[in-house]
Amino acid sequence: MAGPPRFHRREMTMALVLPRREGFLSVWPGQLFVAALIAVILLLFLVIPVATVIYVAFTEKGTGAFTLVNFVDFVRTDLFVRSFWNSIYVSAMAVVLASLFALPLATLTTRFEFRGAIIIQTLGFIPLIMPPFVGAVAMQLLFGRNGTVNLLLDDWFGFKIPFMEGLNGVIFVQAVHYFPFILVNVSAALRNIDRSMEEAAQNLGCSGFRLFRRVIFPLALPGYLAGASLVFVKVFDDLATPLLLNVKDMLAPQAYLRVTAIGIADPMGYVISVVLIIVSILAMWASAAAMRGRDYATAQRGGGGLAKRKMGLWGNVAAYAVVLLILLLVLAPHIGLLLLSFATIWSFSPLPDGFTLAHYGRVFGESFIYVKNTLLYASLAGLIDVVLGVAIAYIVLRTRLFGREWLDWAASAALAVPGVVLGIGYLRTFYGVQLPDGRPLATLWIMIVIALAIRRLPYALRACYAALQQISHSLEEAAENLGATKWRTVRRIVVPLMMGGILAGFISSFATAAVELSATLMLVQSDADAPLAYGLYVFMQSAAGRGPGAALGVIAVVLVALCTILSHIIIERGQRAVSGR
Repeated sequence: MAGPPRFHRREMTMALVLPRREGFLSVWPGQLFVAALIAVILLLFLVIPVATVIYVAFTEKGTGAFTLVNFVDFVRTDLFVRSFWNSIYVSAMAVVLASLFALPLATLTTRFEFRGAIIIQTLGFIPLIMPPFVGAVAMQLLFGRNGTVNLLLDDWFGFKIPFMEGLNGVIFVQAVHYFPFILVNVSAALRNIDRSMEEAAQNLGCSGFRLFRRVIFPLALPGYLAGASLVFVKVFDDLATPLLLNVKDMLAPQAYLRVTAIGIADPMGYVISVVLIIVSILAMWASAAAMRGRDYATAQRGGGGLAKRKMGLWGNVAAYAVVLLILLLVLAPHIGLLLLSFATIWSFSPLPDGFTLAHYGRVFGESFIYVKNTLLYASLAGLIDVVLGVAIAYIVLRTRLFGREWLDWAASAALAVPGVVLGIGYLRTFYGVQLPDGRPLATLWIMIVIALAIRRLPYALRACYAALQQISHSLEEAAENLGATKWRTVRRIVVPLMMGGILAGFISSFATAAVELSATLMLVQSDADAPLAYGLYVFMQSAAGRGPGAALGVIAVVLVALCTILSHIIIERGQRAVSGR
């Protein structure tokens, strides 16, 4: 019996092609449900808590009437005004000091033929994988009044330098921790500058530092401002580092102390939180506004990028001396933490008196609950983030749902909300919600997970967004033409192709959530529910606990480092798969 004509299968396939409907009507019911569910989650756990903080700040205690008296009290209180200007000063000076660390490393490794440039860039990124408050303790031992450096200076030259005194210590620690943001952004910007711009300036007689100041750095300014604004916001919002260094006259510590010492009904904690939000938003806006109306584009020819130049013998010696000095400074917290984790006694001496493994034994024997909780919380937070990230990215890029950009904006807005503000918002919003057993909802460990997920959602969202942008629409259309439903297409085609980005987003969320403290410090109710960052903070409060705390810190650094390396491997493999290599 003769088979069917050849065109029969083609006709059947063409019959399955569904007409593409434009606008709101093209949205499927399932997409509407998912979008509504995401909107509810963001509303409940981001918008309402933050809005509650703002509402309480502008209402009169007892009556609930609108008032500005709380902000008037803020301005009239010397402690709060001093804390505000201290926070501004510390953030600005941390940017300056971080720039002094980052700009030489970025310039030397991108503009000159420099052996070990990749290693230097990698080592320069390491400070980010350790919480700054953990590094603060190690830096006190190395640079404090009776630390290694000052003991040696006093012994050799008869003087000491107040590296870690008061606000200086906060600036030093924060600059060492956050300078990689500037390093990464400036390095990328320098690599993208057209070499013809440099050559034209040199032909006109411009060279040396003048060339860098008048031509190279202005062209790299967008990258520098992006990194500098991020450093400013991170330092301005940080809570634990000033507290550990016993610097309490800054805004974030004051917000925490007002709520924990006086109670969640005290309006000044909310006023301070609103000020933190406003300054964070203004810093990011100022960075963008500084670039508005200016053209930094270059027409790259012949491969583009700055031509790498050779240095003479003395130039190489000076460059390596500068690089080694900077790397010793920025890696000092890790060196000090490692020494402290094995030290028997380290006090009033340049190095520990002896070494032991007892601190690690105590951590694994008595305090491993912190590690277990962290693995659970960070894993759940990462899972929530990638699920929401995939869903939001798909809705924004693959549908015409009205208001879909608002989902993206709302999820990304978590970057501008300080952790202490989110923690205060959760306490105020959910503490009054009673469970059947009488416990407040805010005291459950799941609220810590949700706070971590909301704080890290922008990281996973950007990874998922980038992964979906690399997937062609035609692959989904082909699956639908063959009869697959929308859900089946997403499950069998889209998600597997996005897996590299999904895993990278999960690991980024996991690694950063594992060392988050600002939000969790407000929500932890007992040691049994505490994560690793909280355990670190508790240990570091006393001299007797700093050895085990350092051991726990080393575990945290190793955990985050492994996640970071794994993330880079996954991203690299994903890029190779996309490029077909």
